[in-house]
Formats: sequence, C-alpha cells, structure tokens
Amino acid sequence: MPHGTFNPAPRKSSGDWTSQAGDFANSRYSELSDINEKNVDQLKVAWTFSDGALYGHEGAPLVQGDTMYVVSPFPNRSYALDLTKPGAPIKWMYSPNPSPMAIGKACCDAVLRGWAIGDGKLVYSLLDAHVVAVDLKTGKEVWRTEMADVSKGVTMTSSAFIADGKVFVGNSGGELGVSGWAAALDLATGKELWRAYSVGDDEHTLIGDRYKPFYPHLKGEDLGLKTWPKGMAQHGAGAVWGFFSYDPETNLIFYGTSNPGPRVPVQRPGDNLFSSAVFARDADTGEAVWAYQFTPHDQWDYDGVNEMMLLDLPINGKMRKTIVHFDRNTYAYVLDRETGEVLKADNFAYQNWSTGFDYETGRPIVDPAMEPKPEKTLDRICPPDIGQKDWEPPAYSPQTGLVYLGAFNICMKLTNHKVSYIAGTPYDGMEMERFSVDGPDGDWGQFIAWDPIEGHAAWRIPEKFMVMSGALATAGHLVFYGTSDGWFRAVDARNGKVLWQQKLSSGIIGQPMTYRGPDGVQYIAIASGVGGAAGVQAGRDGYPPRGSTLYVFSLNGKQVEGTHSSAAHPEGEAPQQGAPGSRG
Repeated sequence: MPHGTFNPAPRKSSGDWTSQAGDFANSRYSELSDINEKNVDQLKVAWTFSDGALYGHEGAPLVQGDTMYVVSPFPNRSYALDLTKPGAPIKWMYSPNPSPMAIGKACCDAVLRGWAIGDGKLVYSLLDAHVVAVDLKTGKEVWRTEMADVSKGVTMTSSAFIADGKVFVGNSGGELGVSGWAAALDLATGKELWRAYSVGDDEHTLIGDRYKPFYPHLKGEDLGLKTWPKGMAQHGAGAVWGFFSYDPETNLIFYGTSNPGPRVPVQRPGDNLFSSAVFARDADTGEAVWAYQFTPHDQWDYDGVNEMMLLDLPINGKMRKTIVHFDRNTYAYVLDRETGEVLKADNFAYQNWSTGFDYETGRPIVDPAMEPKPEKTLDRICPPDIGQKDWEPPAYSPQTGLVYLGAFNICMKLTNHKVSYIAGTPYDGMEMERFSVDGPDGDWGQFIAWDPIEGHAAWRIPEKFMVMSGALATAGHLVFYGTSDGWFRAVDARNGKVLWQQKLSSGIIGQPMTYRGPDGVQYIAIASGVGGAAGVQAGRDGYPPRGSTLYVFSLNGKQVEGTHSSAAHPEGEAPQQGAPGSRG
C-alpha cells in the first residue's frame, strides 16, 4: 500500500526552518539527510545559548539564511544569533516588557509554544495578550497589537502562524472561564482582520451560509448558545492555545479549541459547542466552513487543541485529503478535511472513559461509570486531564508513512467541586491526582510510531517520564525527541532503535528542528528547560531542575570556521553521555 503525502508549502529551502512545524501541513519533516542512521552516533554539541528565562521552553528556534531567531518564555525576549560566526553571537535582542500580571494569570506556566517568520518580520505572542512584529534585520519593533485584557484572565501562549499575508493567533485561559477565540491580523500592519469566537451565537462564532458540518447534531442555529445552560456560554472557554495549519488549495485554516468552562460538567449540561472541537475556517474572512467536536460535553478536560496534520492518505483504497489529530481523549482521528467526517478513530494508548466509537453519529461512547459528580471521588479515570498526549506535536515521515509522537501512560483520581465565576480567577473545580497506568513503579511516558492508515502502533519506546517534547523526522531515516528528565534521543524511524542520545542540563519539552547553516553543515537544535504541564511529575525521583539552554548539535561538533566544541579532546575522543540503545 502506498504511503501518504503532504504539501511542503511554503518551504522554499530545505536548509531554512521558518515556522514551528516547517510547513503549513504541520509535518515537522525535513529533507536534510547529511545526518543519518549511519553517522548519527557522531553527533556532538557545536554550541549552546542561554536566554536566562526559567519557565518552560516549548518553542523551536527558527532559521532564515544566516540567522537563527530565538524567543524566550516570559519575559518573551527575542534574539537574533549570527550563524556565520563561531558560537553564534547575538546580533540583536528585543525586549517587549510584557506585564508581570500575566504570570499570575497563566494557567500552566509562563510558556510560549513558538514564533513565526514572514515578510521580513519575526512575529510572536506575548503572555499579556499582545502580538508583536520585530524587524528581522534590526530587531526594532514594527507593530504591536493588544488582543485582550490580561486582568480578565486572557493570556497568549500559542505559536503565531503566518500564511497568505496574515498572522493567525489564539488565546489561552480556559481554566479561568475566558471566551475562546482565534483571530487574523494583517502581517504588514498588525491590524485585526477578523475574530471568531469558539462559543456563542452564530454572529460571534462566524457561522453562516458556508457552514456545512458533516454530522446532523452539529447543524442548527446558534448551537454555540443552545448547547449551554442559559447565561453560561459567555464564560464557556474553548480557548485556542494550540497550533494552526493551512491548506493553500482550499484557503482553509484548521485549529482546535480547549475544554469548556467550568471544568465541572454537572454545572453545564449539554454538548457545550464548540469547545473541545476543531474548526475549518476561510483564512480571508474567518467564516466557519465546518466543525467537529472530539469530546462532546467534555467532562475530563480533554480539550481539542492538539495539532491538525494535513496529510493525504489512502483510506479504504481511496486517496483522501485528511486531518490526522491525536486528541487528549486518546483517540487518533483521521478526518476528511473537506467535510469533517471521521474516517478513523483508534485508541493510540490506554483509556477507560469510553467503550468505543460510534461512526454513525461521530461520537465516542461514554462509560457512565466514568462520569464525574460533585464531591464524589472517581479513583481511576484514564487518561487524566492532560490526556495520553498533550500539546506536544508529532512528526510525519513520507519515507515510512508513520507519525511519531510523544505520549503518556497515566490515569487520575478525580474529585469535582462546584465553582462560581469571578473574572480573572480560576473557574475550575477539578482536583486531580495522577499516576501510572501500570501502578506505583510504572512508566509515565512512551514514544510511539503510529500507522494512521492501519490505525495501530508500529513500535513503542517506554519512558520513565512523560514525553512532552515535539518530534522531528528527517530524510536521514531518523526521528528526534526529548524526555522530561533531559534525554535527547535519535531513533531509527523504521524500527525505533535508539541510535544516539545525550543527557541535557534540564528536561526537554521543546520542539526539535534542523537546518543547514551558511557553512553548508546540517545542524540539529533543541531547547532544554522543563516546565509547563510536565510539572505534574515534579515530585517524582529524577525530575530535573529548570533550565534555559538551547543546544545545537552537528557531526563531531563541527561549526563555522572549523572550530570544535570539544576543544579539550582530539576529534573523535570526546566522551559521550549515554550508549546507543540504552534507556538512561
């Protein structure tokens, strides 16, 4: 059977990496192969860079031409690093000085999941709900747009996404009862072009004549109001803090929405549209073309924000334009990206909240015994609130036809308490205790190679800690990922054999990337700085301290002008940490 394909647009050079995923399709695949399965064991550190910010480092550095662009978590400083000189010294630094109030409003650490390059600008969101554009050459601010009032609990942690002359952004704050939205800004000026809310009437959700969902229960007038108790939709969350993708053929953008608010389900009977869902929207107008809800009446905080990979796959013998989405609810979805029909829904890890999937209705079948009630404790619900996979993005390889993803192996003990809405404060009510599926000494994580056509894992690597880094696949038959306790690994994309690994100074929750430098050398880069949702493991033995270091690797540590990162050792004799194939 043939493998799937994807559109690599807008990538013009296999050597540059100008968006978090490398392309509109969210593939995180690189055609570079100088580093491959035969020589990856020669990888050594070429140079490092610390931004000094001790919050979770979740983004990937970007490279265009002879410069690397890095943005720190709060206070969201950006740096241009000169790749033509040894050690990549700083060309410029821009400090936007966001409001410190944002730190106290951020649900889950003062993180930033990425930034983007377009039209000579570096564009990214600030934690205090602004978006900035910085001139790539000078580091001077070009424009700055306020998107919301941070005092009301709205923050911004998602990666800005650039396509067709627009910047697409979304908000965070689902645990504070914000009203979730996605918006488009003009790349040249920063002017807001449109804003589409996740919850509310058709006018605010931009649902009109073009909206044609596949399933009957998603059709109707003002469903963003009518599927909520009266007066609750305005604080119904559906925040947009994950990743965007874009199909240039149809001019549609795709993104997911977060949990409903409050997280206590008994207070909001109904499907609670359009929380924990995906929207397909016209990139120019924001008009909804279709929507699909992954977890109707989400009772466990499963969200729907995880990435939408745009892959063309042979399903039942017919090539289909699809979205591949690994939801926190533990279903691996393959959707028709033109209609929103569920073509496949398979469990990629252990779960017990659902007894199966109803393809006729497009809804998971909920086990009534797993539905939480206020002041009643459920001892074992799997997955927990952060899913068996959180936001950490997977990678796809057209060489193998497999998707590679970091995942978990955990459950939770849950007790709910009724809550009231107070602006800018938690609108939550969930009390969780998380633990391994396999008992007190069990692994909390795993790395999975998934066949999206057949709907099963090709191989798995167990990990002691949750795997919360993104993945990178390359034409060198390699996949790179990191672990929460700081191991950066390269594995054979075909069989999962660990070919190389290096222990870094902190845990890894960032996104690996690769680029070809101005010296013609291929490099691999990853940020080391644990934080974010990985902090639920902070009490476990071996959990590392925070950090702020970007590591850049090359074969034998080579960098520009022939300098060597292991100067104290003759080439080939520098000590390596971690033997290939070992667990660490």
